[in-house]
Amino acid sequence: MAVERWTDEMLDELASSVGEIRDSVDGLRITAQALLQVAAQNQREMELMKQRQAENDQRFNILLEEVRYLNRRNEGE
Repeated sequence: MAVERWTDEMLDELASSVGEIRDSVDGLRITAQALLQVAAQNQREMELMKQRQAENDQRFNILLEEVRYLNRRNEGE
């Protein structure tokens, strides 16, 4: 079995590769964190929109009932 000795140049290349991988992983981590923050913000905005829509629906239904009441009252006169 042949033994290969690592040269300084080979070690430098390995260290450089490891550094590049670490930088890539750090970049991915930062990107993932940013995407999670955007998703959380979008979730909050969607919940707020749903709440506003529910309130608007409730107001509409109240107005609709008032119109129906007025129509029934006018038909009775």
